[in-house]
Amino acid sequence: MTGLVVLGVVLVAALVTGLAMRARTGRVRVTEPAAAPNDARRTLLTEVGVPGTGPTVLHFSADWCGPCAAVRRVVAQTLTGLDSRLASDAPRPVDLELDIDENPVLARELGVLSLPTTFVFDRDGQQRYRVSGVPSAPELESALVGLCEPEGSHPGETR
Repeated sequence: MTGLVVLGVVLVAALVTGLAMRARTGRVRVTEPAAAPNDARRTLLTEVGVPGTGPTVLHFSADWCGPCAAVRRVVAQTLTGLDSRLASDAPRPVDLELDIDENPVLARELGVLSLPTTFVFDRDGQQRYRVSGVPSAPELESALVGLCEPEGSHPGETR
């Protein structure tokens, strides 16, 4: 009888853990910018093109990663749709895809534990958002809109 109770508890715990993990997958989560990012991280990001001229969507992928193709499509569609909505003087977001097998040091520095993982950096190279799994296009677009404001403007201000 004790064995059945233990089995029941383990199954319930596994179900709760699985549901919690599933709820987080694909969600664009805000990350607090580091007060003082370390020099190693800053150097690694600069070497791959972050920061650039505007916000950067950096996603790690691999040839063997099936969902990574979906991330590629979502990011491309989001950036294309966003381009038509932005003011002519707004910085355009940059799409940067890195193979995790070719960039293990940066992946480790950013804490990438699974694929696909996507980061959104502002124009200064500060990490602002993180997504584990395939991002939702509306959430990704919402995250990018505020970062694409022309320098000197305030997000949400009417022109």
